[in-house]
Amino acid sequence: CTSKRICVFLVATYTDGKPPESADWFCKWLEEASTDFRYGNTYLKGMRYAVFGLGNSVYAGHYNTVGKSVDKWLWMLGAARVTSRGEGDCDVAASRHGSLQADFQAWRTRLVGRLPALAQGRRRPCSGKCKKGSCKSTNRPEEAAEDGALPPEGHSSEASCFLLWRAAIPADGGVGRRQDRLCFVLQKPEEASLGGRLAKLNGVRKTEEEEEEREMLTPALREVLTKQGYKLIGSHSGVKLCRWTKSMLRGRGGCYKHTFYGIESHRCMETTPSLACANKCVFCWRHHTNPVGTEWRWKMDPAEKILKESVENHQNTIRQFRGVPGVWPARLEEGLAVKHCALSLVGEPIMYPEINAFLRLLHQRQISSFLVTNAQFPDEIRNLLPVTQLYVSVDASTRDSLKKIDRPLFKDFWERFLDSLQALGEKKQRTVYRLTLVKAWNVDEMMAYAELIALGQPDFIEVKGVTYCGESSASSLTMANVPWHEEVIHFVQQLARLLPDYGIACEHEHSNCLLLAHHKFKVEGEWWTWIDYRRFQELVQQYEESGGTRTFSSLDYMAKTPSWAMFGAQERGFNPSDKRFQKKKTTKDLSGC
Repeated sequence: CTSKRICVFLVATYTDGKPPESADWFCKWLEEASTDFRYGNTYLKGMRYAVFGLGNSVYAGHYNTVGKSVDKWLWMLGAARVTSRGEGDCDVAASRHGSLQADFQAWRTRLVGRLPALAQGRRRPCSGKCKKGSCKSTNRPEEAAEDGALPPEGHSSEASCFLLWRAAIPADGGVGRRQDRLCFVLQKPEEASLGGRLAKLNGVRKTEEEEEEREMLTPALREVLTKQGYKLIGSHSGVKLCRWTKSMLRGRGGCYKHTFYGIESHRCMETTPSLACANKCVFCWRHHTNPVGTEWRWKMDPAEKILKESVENHQNTIRQFRGVPGVWPARLEEGLAVKHCALSLVGEPIMYPEINAFLRLLHQRQISSFLVTNAQFPDEIRNLLPVTQLYVSVDASTRDSLKKIDRPLFKDFWERFLDSLQALGEKKQRTVYRLTLVKAWNVDEMMAYAELIALGQPDFIEVKGVTYCGESSASSLTMANVPWHEEVIHFVQQLARLLPDYGIACEHEHSNCLLLAHHKFKVEGEWWTWIDYRRFQELVQQYEESGGTRTFSSLDYMAKTPSWAMFGAQERGFNPSDKRFQKKKTTKDLSGC
C-alpha cells in the first residue's frame, strides 16, 4: 500500500453475476473486509488501483457485477483509483468500441496515459500552461473520478452526491460556483450512476452514429471468424465446409445424417443466416467467438443475398478440391450442385427475421432444409414454415443443469425451453430432439429426459457424445467429459426402456451417435427413417401453392433405411460403398540416437 506500484485488476463476471472460480475466494474476502469494522476505511490507504471488468450486457441483471463490486470494495477500504473503471462488453451490438478487445484497448490507452503523471507525483497530465512550473489541479469532476475522489457506481446515493459536490469545488474556493454545483447535484438525485452525473455536467450526448443499428460483425470478429475458416456473407451470415463433406468427396464415408436420414454429405451446405446466439454453451465448438443476443437489433441483409452468396462461396470451396489426390471426380461434380442445407453452422438461425423467406428460397431451388434451434424462441418455432427436418437441442433435462450447460441469456430460459418443446410438438413435419451427453454433467437425468420427450413427442431423438474442441477459456470441458461410444449406447438403451413408443433405429459409431425413432416409422418390422427428398419438394410446393391449406406430415415423405445403417449392423453406420480411412500412428524415436 505504501509503494508507488499500481495494482490492476482484470476481473470477469460469470454465471449469475458471480466471479469465476479462480477469483471466488479473493472476492469473498474483499467483500467481507469492506464491511468489517475491524478493517476500517483506511485499511488500504495509500494503495493505488485500476479495475477493468469483463462481462456481457445481454445479462442485464448481472452485467459486470464483479468488476463494479471489486471497484467499490477497494474504494471502501481506502484505496485510491488512478483511472475510472473500464467495462468490456462481449455483446458487439452494445459494446462502446465494437468488441470486448476494443473496449480493453481504449481503457488500456487511458491507463497508460495516466502513468507519466503519476510517476511524477501529479494527479493529472500537465497542460503545459502552468506559470511557476508546477501543476495545480482544478479538480474537475471527470478528473476527480480518475483520482479516486468519487465513489464507484452502486455506492450510497448520499455519499455520491456529497463527494461529487466536493470534487466539483474550484481550486480558488469560489463560493458562487460551489453553490451552483451543490444545488444542481442535490436537485438531480435520480442520476445515480457516475457516468450519468458526469455526462450531465459536461453536456455529453449520444451521437447519431451510436443510435443507429450496428452491423453484427465487427472488424475484430470478422478477423477471428475468417481465421477459423468461415466465408462471411454480408453483416451477419456465414458458410463453412463441413469435414464430412470433405470426407465424402474422397469416398471416406458420410456424417451421421447420411446414415440416419440419407443426406448426401458431399452435397450438403452448412450455413447460417445469423451468427448470433442466445446461449453460451460450455461445449460450444466455436469457443464463443460468435456474437450473442436475445433479439435482433442489427442491420439486416436480404434473404436473396444470403442464399446467393452462401451457394457461391460453398461452390468455390468445393472447386478447390479439383485435382486433390483421393477426391472422386464424380462426387466433386455432384458436390457443386447443393441438395441439402444444414442451418446449424453456429448461432441461432431462427433469430433471423426473414428466416421464412430464406426457407422458401431454399425449397424453390430444390434444396432440403435441416434447421437447428436452441429452444429459446417458442413463438418463432410456431411461426416457422414447413422444413424438411426441425431440430431442437435438448442439452439438459432440469432447470439447474440447463443453466449450467447452456448458460442462456434469457432470465425465463426454462419457461422458454418448455414452451419451445410444446411448439415443436405442434409441428406436422419431421421433428428431432438432439441430446448432447457430457459425462459428469447431464448423463444421470434419465427420468427427466423421458418427461421432456413426452412433452414434445418428437419423431426422432439423436443422442450424441459431446465433441471435445480443445482447451478454451470459454469452457472448462476436458477429454474426461467425452463419453465412450459404449457409454452412449448404454445411456440410449436405458432411455429406450422408459419410452415405450420409441426404439433404437440407427447408429453411427464414428460420430459417437445413436438414433431413437418413433415406432410409427417402423413398417412391417423395418425402419423407415430416411427421407424421400423429391417427394418432400413436391409436398412443400403444393403447400405453398395452396396458401398453406394443403398440409402434409412426416409420414408422407419417409423412405426405407438401408440395412448397413441399422443399429446392431456389422458396419456400425458406415456405408460399405465407401472406404474406411484411418490415420497411421507415427511412433516417435525417444532413444536419443
